[in-house]
Amino acid sequence: MDRGLMFLVRRALTVRNPNQTFSLRCFCSPPMSLSPPSNGKLFVGGLSWSVDEKSLQDAFSSFGEVTEVKILYDKDSGRSRGFGFVCFTNQADATCAKDAMDGKALLGRPLRISYALEKVRGAPVVVPRLSK
Repeated sequence: MDRGLMFLVRRALTVRNPNQTFSLRCFCSPPMSLSPPSNGKLFVGGLSWSVDEKSLQDAFSSFGEVTEVKILYDKDSGRSRGFGFVCFTNQADATCAKDAMDGKALLGRPLRISYALEKVRGAPVVVPRLSK
């Protein structure tokens, strides 16, 4: 964020009272890196309930060697939760698959594909503050 925009945001978030000045803090996450993570793992959303691991692997195997396919299921109903993960042996294959399959239909539903983020259990969530 450039300094001029930072000044305007800070100024807009300051409420002035004749007796006191209150300053509100704005928390935001840093912009996502444009470079993909190096793990070769994709998040695949928008899956139809009829998609299984085999059909998902078949859809992505033309882009490279798929090492793992996982669809998450609801504990109570046993039905797909509508998303899953596809892991490739290398990042170049994952990037190619993401670019080619994002927005394409699989069994009647368009896929939403992004790079999967590593899940860290028990680690504190760090929310960066705007610098002064």
